Amino acid sequence: MKRLVDIAIAGLIPCSILFHLICAPYTKVEESFNIQATHDILQYGLKDYLLPAKSGRPQLKDHYDHLTFTGPVPRTFVGALTLAGGSWPVVKLFEGANQQVIETRLANPAFPVRAVLGLWNAFCLLYYRSGIESSFGRSTATWFVLFQASVFRLMYYASRTLPNFFAFGLGMANANPSLAMALTIALGQLLRQPREGSYLLANRPQTFLAIITATGIIFRSELALFLITHTLNLLLARRLNIAYILTSGLVGAAIGLSLTIPVDSFFWQRFPLWPELSAFSYNVLQSKSSEWGTSPWHFYFSSALPRLLFNPLTYLLCIPLAASQPALRQPVVNLVVPNIVFVMLYSLQPHKEWRFIIYTIPPLLTAAALGANWIWSRRSKTLMYRILSLALVASIIGSFAATGFMLAVSRLNYPGAEALNRLHALVPEHHSPEHHPVGKAGRIVNVHMDTLSCMTGITRFLQLPAPPLADLESAVVHGTGAGEKVFWVYDKTEEDERLLDPLFWERFDWVLAERPEKVIGRWEIVETVYGYAGMRVLRPGEDEGDEMARGLRDVGTIAREGDVQAFWELVERYGRAVTRGWWVGERMEPRIRILKREREKAGVVLPMGGDW
Repeated sequence: MKRLVDIAIAGLIPCSILFHLICAPYTKVEESFNIQATHDILQYGLKDYLLPAKSGRPQLKDHYDHLTFTGPVPRTFVGALTLAGGSWPVVKLFEGANQQVIETRLANPAFPVRAVLGLWNAFCLLYYRSGIESSFGRSTATWFVLFQASVFRLMYYASRTLPNFFAFGLGMANANPSLAMALTIALGQLLRQPREGSYLLANRPQTFLAIITATGIIFRSELALFLITHTLNLLLARRLNIAYILTSGLVGAAIGLSLTIPVDSFFWQRFPLWPELSAFSYNVLQSKSSEWGTSPWHFYFSSALPRLLFNPLTYLLCIPLAASQPALRQPVVNLVVPNIVFVMLYSLQPHKEWRFIIYTIPPLLTAAALGANWIWSRRSKTLMYRILSLALVASIIGSFAATGFMLAVSRLNYPGAEALNRLHALVPEHHSPEHHPVGKAGRIVNVHMDTLSCMTGITRFLQLPAPPLADLESAVVHGTGAGEKVFWVYDKTEEDERLLDPLFWERFDWVLAERPEKVIGRWEIVETVYGYAGMRVLRPGEDEGDEMARGLRDVGTIAREGDVQAFWELVERYGRAVTRGWWVGERMEPRIRILKREREKAGVVLPMGGDW
């Protein structure tokens, strides 16, 4: 029975990650590089580009997004390549699903890709949890899971393709399973006791250092500081010597460089290329990261860490209590001090984001779990421990409730994705000539997507696949071979000079725009997609209003009239019954307008040589 309870509690982590993904399946601009790269690898493959270039043979620049929208510095393809390889069978499974499944939001083509990443990070956290159980006991592991599963940001972002979350949990090689470990697993190495008969298990500190070194070289250069603080701690604890440190560092560096340089040199078409070295030079040595904003020195301690730990009792009660107990002091010091020193050193960098220190959360929550277990195991001894135990239980319930509330708000932040899906529904792929008389030729629908649309959910996964070039030319020139097929062509030009040219807009049939007054020409606003704009208190009997209903209807439409939105409506109904009609509701405002060109026919076939 205890085993079943442990499995059920451990299952909270993968279930929470998947629930967050289902409720908020779209991505934002900071995740765009890896999600676009994963799409391109899955869609276009690699075989044609590995062969020597010949006339007529497609090149990477013809299809891959990163060579058109390069960004300020190159980023590694190792994570995207690994994710594409690992998710390919799942993607094919989803593609073969029946129509009933396809008509739900689980059919978002990026869903299986992100689910694989999220479940990998869940596996890493559960691996780490097993290390806690072997070192500190079953009850401490249970408290760790309860704390971790109720942390909103980690559960929400665990399936998102930020480089930090590839470093957090994604494996470093497809071909060699023994290397398929990452940061959380590396931290788990330090929790376990050495075992005889296994080199990997008997040399955990060395394995930890090698994994951190390789992960930092490939994904995130800030892990160099993380490596330094933990290495010094291991040296002071006499778990390592200089020879082991050098050996582990060289092994990790060799693994990392042997992966990132050939992979990224190929994808970026320049050799040799080490993307993370370029990013380090750009962000740190040239201080370019400050252009994205700066924060005060205390930001990580006064804002980021409290939000990441989420449950206030973890840092106000559990960690201080555990540190004050002689029996727990040494493990708490090993868990807390290297990570706090890492945060202190990283605070010297002017540009700060919470995701840069996400790696410290599992160890800090482990220290909190030690304190929680100390309280819980003594709940029958004194009244004080009984009260503190009840407070811990209440804080866990409150954290899960707060996580649900934040998820309900966060899912409304993707009007760009909602707008593109709605546009696809407005112009069905297979149209009837009775309603769309275009003769024999297929229809080429040109769509321009503005900056806000692309920043709030639109990715290549949501765009309908481009047709083969031969079919497209046949539709344009001969009016054959296309039948009644709609060919979608997307544009995300953002240069002001081109956007101010009236001729630029002539080729578009539809536009997704935040500010329609900036779109040159005669356009009709067909629909408006709403987005989150704040919160408001609803009194008993007060509805959320027409705008709110319309905004949520847009969200519900993409979910095919049900699933996610119906769930939140059910939560509100029962919640208002408990609060006697009072409720906190989202305030929505117009964000993206769907514009249609005012002319006789939308989707006019372009002449040969048109810029499509």
